[in-house]
Amino acid sequence: MSVRVFVPKDSAALALGADETAEAIATEARQRGVEIELIRNGSRGLFWLEPLVEVETAAGRVAYGPVEADAVPALIEALLTGAQHPLCHGLTEEIPYLKNQERLTFARIGITDPLSLADYQAHEGFVGLKRALSMDGAAIVQEVLDSGLRGRGGAAFPAGIKWRTVAQAQAAQKYVVCNADEGDSGTYSDRMVMENDPFMLIEGMTIAGIAVGATQGYIYVRSEYPHAFDVLNQAIALAEQGGILGDDILGSGKRFSLEVRKAAGAYVCGEETAMLESIEGKRGVVRAKPPLPALAGLFGQPTVINNVISLASVPVILARGAKFYADYGMGRSKGTLPIQIAGNVKFGGLVEKAFGITLRDLLYTFGGGTASGRPIRAVQVGGPLGAYMPESQFDTPLDYEAFAALGAVVGHGGIVVFDDTVDMAEQARYAMEFCALESCGKCTPCRIGSTRGVEVIDRIQQNQNRPQQIHLLRDLCDTMLHGSLCAMGGMTPYPVLSALDHFPEDFGASDVDGQVG
Repeated sequence: MSVRVFVPKDSAALALGADETAEAIATEARQRGVEIELIRNGSRGLFWLEPLVEVETAAGRVAYGPVEADAVPALIEALLTGAQHPLCHGLTEEIPYLKNQERLTFARIGITDPLSLADYQAHEGFVGLKRALSMDGAAIVQEVLDSGLRGRGGAAFPAGIKWRTVAQAQAAQKYVVCNADEGDSGTYSDRMVMENDPFMLIEGMTIAGIAVGATQGYIYVRSEYPHAFDVLNQAIALAEQGGILGDDILGSGKRFSLEVRKAAGAYVCGEETAMLESIEGKRGVVRAKPPLPALAGLFGQPTVINNVISLASVPVILARGAKFYADYGMGRSKGTLPIQIAGNVKFGGLVEKAFGITLRDLLYTFGGGTASGRPIRAVQVGGPLGAYMPESQFDTPLDYEAFAALGAVVGHGGIVVFDDTVDMAEQARYAMEFCALESCGKCTPCRIGSTRGVEVIDRIQQNQNRPQQIHLLRDLCDTMLHGSLCAMGGMTPYPVLSALDHFPEDFGASDVDGQVG
């Protein structure tokens, strides 16, 4: 009987040598005459342990990591029997980092072969789709509404309201578009879903199509994600062969087709209307609203636009019911969020938890503090346009409204950690410079404001009439916040103002004039 060994083929694992590790295990087993079944699964999201190798035993899967290729010869005997070794972490499911999560969206990731329909179906795959096929569109939309699911891309708009608008629109053709242009710093949950559980995204988009009457979907994948692009295309082909996609979904007579589109390599194309322009073959420039994309979106037709995690949350909602999902979380923030911990942190990785967990828990219970061993000074939550949060705010629960009350955003759930050596004036400058580089250029507050912002911060750092320049920077941020066409310019002030407010000493003053709490 062969031994089942699992080695991830997630991009992060590949970057850390997973292919070489897998080859070394296969070679060593062959030389010893041991028959193994080598399965290339997805990553569990414990990136400090990658390549994480697992072996199936009678008690469950046992984890070893990080296993580099040159460690395999000395490890192989333990690996093939699930025995103890310095690199052994015991049963994978008992590793505290994993055990203390609430994995709903990520329930299969790291367990299954990403391109095995049989694996997917064996782990509750297509249960939600089968239920959706037995319901009318309005009932599916109501289920999503009742679940409390809000857009996981950052805007936190109720997904069910968006779906209902598209469902009620009259049009011969409607679309479902998945925004997978994951460009925020420190984020990778979308990539992990696409590479490690692509059928979940396909199922969620198909349910959305059935709910609103759309027959065509597009997945707009970040150009820097070649592995995700390839895996999705393979998964779509397999889904078509299995009758999951096409003209007769699971024999229901309903139609839905999917295509993958490679993104244009511009951060602003993560904005939904710029993304639509890009899919249509045009330059990625933000559209003025109204009309809303739900009424006049892709090719001028009613379009559901959600990000990967939003759509990937739908199958479990349909499979287990709205109440099951809504029972997780707090306040109006229902369900779970895959949180990505990155930056100067000891244990960087993917943590899926119900809303309500505090930043402090995430940073210390899961993250283990900084990799440098120095105190955490600030964390940026929500990507490069998210606010910098000081230690005094670490007990804030992860909740859309709680963060908004502080002038912060949950965003896509990315957390980037900085220790006490960080220069926050330089971080504020980076935010303005990033906006200047990535602006689509359509509106003046974003295009010109960000360029002037870099210049003003340079003068502050050079102590050129510093109080007046700080006052000017705040005025400039106010103009960008209220005058920009989209969130690119409208949110750039978040990191700048939060750096000014919470770390004034880095701008050359102990008490910055005009400080806003």
